[in-house]
Amino acid sequence: MLLKTSDLAFTHPGQKTIQFENIQLESGESLLILGKSGSGKTTLLNLLAGLAKPDKGEILMEGLELSKLTGQKLDLFRGQNIGIVFQKPHLLAPLSVIENLKMANFFSKKRNNKLSQILEDLGLAQKKNASVLTLSEGEAQRVSIARALANEPKLILADEPTSSLDDENTLKVIKLLQDQAKKIGAGLIIVTHDQRVKNHISKFIEVKAS
Repeated sequence: MLLKTSDLAFTHPGQKTIQFENIQLESGESLLILGKSGSGKTTLLNLLAGLAKPDKGEILMEGLELSKLTGQKLDLFRGQNIGIVFQKPHLLAPLSVIENLKMANFFSKKRNNKLSQILEDLGLAQKKNASVLTLSEGEAQRVSIARALANEPKLILADEPTSSLDDENTLKVIKLLQDQAKKIGAGLIIVTHDQRVKNHISKFIEVKAS
């Protein structure tokens, strides 16, 4: 079992406690986390990524309890095992496309000689040495996906990757994420309010604000 959660709960200051449905995910499997804006689905993504700690319950990744890791150990574990595609790319502006990927390697202390291949797979070979400031919105999103794949993670987390896309490009991005996850044998979790994605990934849970 790649990922397993049990009885997760989290409380934002001044708000009701959010109780989350249990998750079980095998390597190579895809899961949707659906929910309206404000339902707590991004909170769940942050918990799964180790960016927040649950008030209750546990998150096991290959049997290791995530909440017991702290500081540099947690940062290193996340860098080596979890690839995150944020809703906004958050690319490092002074760096080129390939340098953004190499920076992900640097922080995780992993080396990957397949970075150019990842960019080629995502249709970005011609942008390898380009400044990220010259990228279109779609290209920046694909670089964000490439950066999440740079360390060949065991788990890929994608936050609202299709929210601003039309139907055709929604299909392309979902297929891109699934194909790349399959290529490295990673689990894939997509967090979204976009009901269209259910047409492409059958396994899902819904987060509902109480």
